[in-house]
Amino acid sequence: MARPRQHAPEALHAQVMAACDAWLQDNPVHTLSLRALAREVGCAPSTLLKLYGSFNNLLQHVNIETLARLREVIEPLTSQATPKERLRALARAYWQFAQRDAYRWQLLFDYPLAQEGELDQRQTDMIEGLFLRVEATLKEYQPALGDLEARRLGRTLWGSVHGLVLLGLNERLGYWQGQQLEVGELLDQLLCTILAGLEARPDAT
Repeated sequence: MARPRQHAPEALHAQVMAACDAWLQDNPVHTLSLRALAREVGCAPSTLLKLYGSFNNLLQHVNIETLARLREVIEPLTSQATPKERLRALARAYWQFAQRDAYRWQLLFDYPLAQEGELDQRQTDMIEGLFLRVEATLKEYQPALGDLEARRLGRTLWGSVHGLVLLGLNERLGYWQGQQLEVGELLDQLLCTILAGLEARPDAT
């Protein structure tokens, strides 16, 4: 077993996150266990429990890394010229992220998020930050939107995008003339419909 000095908290955490990342490249989270993870990083399961408190908390750190990766994907897209281009790019980036990191993405939604404490706050702040980008873009597209409307519409839009992505990953979107319907095209249709509705608002300027 490795000497204690090799298990400094920061270094061990980095090892654990790297091991989780490698595992989730090819395997769903339900195949991962604390014991298997400890074996991967060369320590006792009790060492991981001491560092994280529980296996659940360990997975919450993985979720935080996933949210950070999603933010890194989204940040460059906020410079798109128009709100419409920005929303389209965000939706497609979300689909591509889910395809590329499918097991990480599934962990984020299939496993309960943190419910209290610092982990809960960090996750909440990161998720809220992602929503705010969508809300701000919708308000830029339609300045007549109030804050509450933008908040609701942002979540409605995300929920619709998320549903299409989920169905696309599971190949449950159906076929047309023998060809599977394309998620990207459905995302474009969804955005066109929502944005057309915003343009047609009676109070639109």
